[in-house]
Amino acid sequence: MLDFIAAFERGGAVLWMLQFTTLRHSPLDAINALIRGCLLEERLGENTFTYAPKSGAAQALKWTFHNGLGLVFVAVYQKTLSLLYVDELLTAVKDEFAGIYKPGHRGYKEFDDVFQRVLREAENRAELSKRQTVMRTTVSVKQNGNNSSGQSKKDSGGTKSSSKAGGDADEEDETGANWKPGANGTTGHASEVSADGEDGDTSGAEDGVRAFDVSKLPKGIASRGRGVRGRGGPAASIKVDTSSKKKEEVAPKKKARNWNSLFPSGKGDNPDRIDYTEEGDGPPTASDRDLVSGTSASATEDEGTGRRGAVSRMDVDEDDYDDDDETRTEEVNSNTLLGKATGPAAAPAKRGLLASFVSSLKMNVVGTSALTHTDVEPALVDMKRKLMERNVAEEIAAQVCDSVGRRLEGQRLASFTGVAAFVRTAFEEALSGILNKRAVDVLLDIKKSQARGKPYVIVFCGVNGVGKSTNLAKIAYWLGGHGIKVMIAACDTFRAGAVEQLKTHCARLRVPLYERGYEKDPAKVAYEAIRQAERDGQHVVLVDTAGRMQDNQPLMRALSNLIATNNPNLVLFVGEALVGNDAVDQLTKFNKALSDLAPTAAAAAASGATGVSGRGDADGSALTRRHGGVIDGIVLTKFDTIDEKVGAALSMVYTSGAPVMFVGCGQTYVDLKKLNVKSVVKSLLR
Repeated sequence: MLDFIAAFERGGAVLWMLQFTTLRHSPLDAINALIRGCLLEERLGENTFTYAPKSGAAQALKWTFHNGLGLVFVAVYQKTLSLLYVDELLTAVKDEFAGIYKPGHRGYKEFDDVFQRVLREAENRAELSKRQTVMRTTVSVKQNGNNSSGQSKKDSGGTKSSSKAGGDADEEDETGANWKPGANGTTGHASEVSADGEDGDTSGAEDGVRAFDVSKLPKGIASRGRGVRGRGGPAASIKVDTSSKKKEEVAPKKKARNWNSLFPSGKGDNPDRIDYTEEGDGPPTASDRDLVSGTSASATEDEGTGRRGAVSRMDVDEDDYDDDDETRTEEVNSNTLLGKATGPAAAPAKRGLLASFVSSLKMNVVGTSALTHTDVEPALVDMKRKLMERNVAEEIAAQVCDSVGRRLEGQRLASFTGVAAFVRTAFEEALSGILNKRAVDVLLDIKKSQARGKPYVIVFCGVNGVGKSTNLAKIAYWLGGHGIKVMIAACDTFRAGAVEQLKTHCARLRVPLYERGYEKDPAKVAYEAIRQAERDGQHVVLVDTAGRMQDNQPLMRALSNLIATNNPNLVLFVGEALVGNDAVDQLTKFNKALSDLAPTAAAAAASGATGVSGRGDADGSALTRRHGGVIDGIVLTKFDTIDEKVGAALSMVYTSGAPVMFVGCGQTYVDLKKLNVKSVVKSLLR
């Protein structure tokens, strides 16, 4: 039985609603959840959306669109029920409602009687289909029973006839027992010793009885037997030419360097050169002298005022896209005016010359009645190929194309507008909507935490080798440029050199580091760091964690315990832009593991949870799900190494629902910027 059914416009205005049961929550809550979690996320290809209210059973929502009128029809029922007629009912309701719809009109009370009639017809058809299915199943069971009884009678008759010939068969078995196939496919009489050997007796071998000698066989058969087993010929036939081998040159040993001279009290080699990436062992450059002196060409600091001279790229507004992108877009639009997609997979079906000309003229000049799936399918295939070439995960590309295709069906083309150009515009809107997530205003939240006298805690997590520590230092530099006091907590107590790496960054950035060495509990180290920052008046605590693969359950449980115990204000997933399909697997399993393996709120409180506002939940998991998961934001690293293959950003945002908050684009502290959504969309569709 349905809970309620509703029809509303894409703008959000509810036109008609009919409720059948009393709910503990407002029906609009379920509709708003559908809009936020599915319609705005370009997940129209999914068949069912699940809404879990705060009180009451979970509900299943199914929907359909009338794209020509911009209407959405939603049917809501209990998730535990299996209503087979919902899809057919929504289609019938859409057709009936479209006949009485008037733009700008509100309130369609007269549609209640029409819906009751449509509902009865759908239920009757579903019941009839169910009865026919049961009847067919019953008939098939009876037929199988008759066939099995006839077969049993036939088998019983065969048993009688076979028993008569049993004596002859036994005699044949006795005579044939002494005959067995020989080795390598030859035949011969087996000896008694070999027969006993089959039972596990090896006494025959001790008496000197040997197995069949293969050398007695003809050469052709013997060589064929070895060939079957894949063995080569004699060893003499294989000749290895060792004269052509060159002696490998012994690489010179690299002299170890002592980097302790970078610290004020360190004793080391005091090198004149640090950067050996390009000039080799040439003379030291200006940047080398800056690095040795504790500054850099791109990140200098005035020791008198504590003010950094270089501004982080986070605070610099970049152009959305350059003139070349605009020119290229105009060329694409002009080439697709006739509605032809630009990929080999987008070839139209073969039709007559006159039919193709009339169809093209009708669709592109005077418009068309309504777009169908056949009209947009070639352009969707071409768009999917483009997305996958830009490193978008195949699963995500298919879902986005399916969602856009469903949204385009039924819409009308304007005059002199091609299908491919129309589809491209729809993709630009869809991709911009996915990537334009409302990110957390970190600076504003930090000021609110300062007013409460609590430090703002940010936890960085991710797989191995993606650049967590490096980008943590970039964020610390950016926060320091805004006059915010930062402390770094070294909670990577597993990887060798992790603490020393943070020591180097802290010495350069001149921020305090809280560390307890290696082989310590990361959750306890983070807890002590937060307490120390609160006593010292620090504004932000950046928690560095060890890299871990998403399938490593013990390490994922430790990370979940760290988050549940310390209740950070922000959990950032650090992922590299080079990743492809693995981005979906990483984020999905990180979110699932961090929420499923989290201790309950009571256990977290017993272990010493700090109670930072925003994440505790008294009656369940100690982690509050934001954007459908634990991860609140994404740090996309190595963005300067991918050129136009920016698809990882789309895959990560679409999978987690969390925004890309920071983008790492270089090796210096200022190389941190915001995600340029328009530039990414242009690169994806180029």
